[in-house]
Amino acid sequence: MSSERINEGESTLDTSVPPQLDVPDRQDDISNTSLPPVTTKPRKITLTKYTIYVTTQRMYIVGSNGRETVFRIMEIDLTSGDKLIIMEDNVYFTRNEIMDVLNGLEESSEGGLSKKITAVGLLGFIKFTKHYYLCVVTKRRPVAILGGYYLYHIDATELIPVASNPKRPDRNSEEARYISTFQNIDLGKTFYYSYNYDLTNTLQVNFLKNKRQSLGLNKQDLAKTFEYHDRFVWNSFLLKPVFKTFDRVYDWFQPIIHGFIDQVNISIFDVQVYVTLIARRSHHFAGARFFKRGVNDRGDVANEVETEQIVSDMLTTSFHDPEGGFYNNPRYTSFVQHRGSIPLSWSQETAPNIRMTKPPIEINVVDPFYSASALHFDNLFKRYGAPVQILNLIKQREKTARETKLLRAFEDCIEYLNQFLPEKKKIDYTAWDMSRASKNRGQDVIEWLENYSAKTLETTGFFHNGKTLAQTKLQQGICRTNCIDCLDRTNTAQFVIGKRALGHQLHALGLIKEKYLEYDSDAINILTEMFHDHGDTIALQYGGSHLVNTLQTYRKINQWTSHSRDMIESVKRFYSNSFVDAQRQEAINLFLGNYVYEKGLPMLWDLNTDYYLHNDYYGVLLNYKPSYTHWYSDCHLEAPDCGKDDGLIVPKIDPYPGCFDNYWNIKYVPRELTSFSQLFEFNMNSTLRFNDEQPKDASSVVSTQSTMNKVKETKNKAKQRIQKLALTEKNSISNFSEYEYEGYVSPFKSRKPHRELHFFDLEDMGNNTQPLESIEPESEDLLEFYRHQFEQLRLSDQQRATRIDKINEAVEDLILPRKELPVVDLTTNELLGVSDSDSLFDTVSVATGSTDFEVACQQYSNRTPVLSVENQQCYEKCVNLDLRVNDELTFDDVLDTSSKVDF
Repeated sequence: MSSERINEGESTLDTSVPPQLDVPDRQDDISNTSLPPVTTKPRKITLTKYTIYVTTQRMYIVGSNGRETVFRIMEIDLTSGDKLIIMEDNVYFTRNEIMDVLNGLEESSEGGLSKKITAVGLLGFIKFTKHYYLCVVTKRRPVAILGGYYLYHIDATELIPVASNPKRPDRNSEEARYISTFQNIDLGKTFYYSYNYDLTNTLQVNFLKNKRQSLGLNKQDLAKTFEYHDRFVWNSFLLKPVFKTFDRVYDWFQPIIHGFIDQVNISIFDVQVYVTLIARRSHHFAGARFFKRGVNDRGDVANEVETEQIVSDMLTTSFHDPEGGFYNNPRYTSFVQHRGSIPLSWSQETAPNIRMTKPPIEINVVDPFYSASALHFDNLFKRYGAPVQILNLIKQREKTARETKLLRAFEDCIEYLNQFLPEKKKIDYTAWDMSRASKNRGQDVIEWLENYSAKTLETTGFFHNGKTLAQTKLQQGICRTNCIDCLDRTNTAQFVIGKRALGHQLHALGLIKEKYLEYDSDAINILTEMFHDHGDTIALQYGGSHLVNTLQTYRKINQWTSHSRDMIESVKRFYSNSFVDAQRQEAINLFLGNYVYEKGLPMLWDLNTDYYLHNDYYGVLLNYKPSYTHWYSDCHLEAPDCGKDDGLIVPKIDPYPGCFDNYWNIKYVPRELTSFSQLFEFNMNSTLRFNDEQPKDASSVVSTQSTMNKVKETKNKAKQRIQKLALTEKNSISNFSEYEYEGYVSPFKSRKPHRELHFFDLEDMGNNTQPLESIEPESEDLLEFYRHQFEQLRLSDQQRATRIDKINEAVEDLILPRKELPVVDLTTNELLGVSDSDSLFDTVSVATGSTDFEVACQQYSNRTPVLSVENQQCYEKCVNLDLRVNDELTFDDVLDTSSKVDF
């Protein structure tokens, strides 16, 4: 490159273009096509800032590192029409040199050199009907950090036309409509990327491929070893034109994933433990809820999401260990789960203008050899190893068969495939009706899931990095969870399994003695919030609304508020499925390259169905069809070789030749002014924020004198603290620890009761009540005060029991004879009886005895329901309108309709 004046028609870079590379649409499944020689190995210089300049005939992209001390330049021809020509000669420049180059371009260009935009990421190119567009990231924010590398969420993107003197397309033109459809994929929501960390692969894969490469154990070439997982690269179609032009794609462009990323900090006696949740959504057979169900011909299932839970002790930031060396830090663990639609050919289709809340389920293709299912499970064996556990949560009993159709077909599929697998590698299939169990008062949903999660951790294990390859513990196998939508029930089950895995991971790091963590502790509360956000995000991407049934629903906590929320989300999901999902599906097909515009062929919005965009029967028949009996690959069932133990001597592993890990300068940028308020890790959500007071040092906790002084200083706060305090049973009154007075609460100790009992205000009690201000802040007086509170609560319960008896008599007269809908109080929104059609037959056991009915009422609002005239009117109106729970009308629909009736 020279700074001398040049002609505009000549390239300022080396214009030699390598031969075109045939990049296959998929690089991970069963395809035997060759891969392009690209590598994701750590690069010495990472480009993080891109400044785009344009002239009348050229576009120049100047990339620089974070410190803006090293620069590279890429040239794109704007006069090539529908062809994309990229030129880059892999030359590095200093700041002065790049300024000379830009000055030379300014002087030599006829129209001058103008700055177009400054970006922080390049995603690729796409063409509709005319020319190409360059998609760039303009805004980002860090959401997590792993090994010193930041993981970013994309906040804003922009399309830049790759054309000379581009004009805005006409409003009603096909080009404008394609652009509008493409922008329906909001890249500013739930898309993520990283400059240095491979987000498309799990932590176990990233560690092993680097460790094995350093030891010379990888038999493949460097490009094959460090390839991205194409299944989770959502901009792979946008990168396809770049692969055909030059081979240094990932030096400039960033692969992005679609899903969810969150990170929190658990503080354990000043030990900082980062919990990172990464959900990767597959772009194969991707789409909206009712448009994508089951499996396609290639074995790709709908709503496929890989969820990884990484727990790391931040004693050492990087992936490396001072003693073990390269990628041998033993403070990193991870556990992976999988969710996806039932791998059968089935659908839920409705008329374009008639949407039902629960369309009928139809099995489209009955394959006695289950070829598509075999491809799916063989791919699971390839990615995760054996065994594969399946937790099927769909309903097992229905008045009108819907989900039960798939239940029987799925069981037949597993039975057929299992008969050809080796005995120790068979698919472990478990079917459990979670919906019915949650409505049965005699069965605890969480307890059953806890037992199953313990079995899962024993079977598959989890990844725990070691100082040597032999000391590294691997996760071998996967737990695949599904319901009908793989949203609500699936997310609750995955949370319980993740909760169990968190206990095992913290135990492996030497931070806790027991492997079980209590519910309602700070650590589990913050994990619950992570999985709730995780479930909401996945539900929005696939179903168009947040989770309908959350963990609180299945734990039966705050059921009245959660029930109202579930109703609202049901309406949102119905609206999205009816009016929005069709446009979302078109946008997904266009963004992922499932549909490519060709002149003379139907437009995207004119297609009656997109079935043929996602299925290729003849291509699968020729290339992917497995054997009917030996449907699996033997190599996928083999356990990975981790080498032999080196004994007491731990050899230090050096990086492989050509590797350069500059994590220190990436995390701690030299000569850059930074304040704590701007640091991501300083603002990260933490268990410390669950407490009103910061935890103290352990030495101060054991000091009794310091404890008493602390109590005296907080005398004015005693009333608020006592009123918020709730206990599960009376014999727990005296079980108060001095740690609580000092402000420290273990993040693994439960602080929330199973049943909340609220204290009365002392100022509202009788004359015999001792005022709060006269109570000395000593432990005995405080305990006496607690006993007095419970005595007042007991007297109130006796008075309330009398009112409950009267309510029971009214309920028996109004509800039980007809066994219809529960009664709704329109003035107080109180709900009497049960909230499910399957439980109406069990109403007698719920509402006859005062104790049982009290429990039923406490599950909704922790208050005594009131029977009023409006209840009876609402009930009679529902019966007259024939608003009854049946197969087509859910309880939510009846409750919503009856509440809007004008009396």
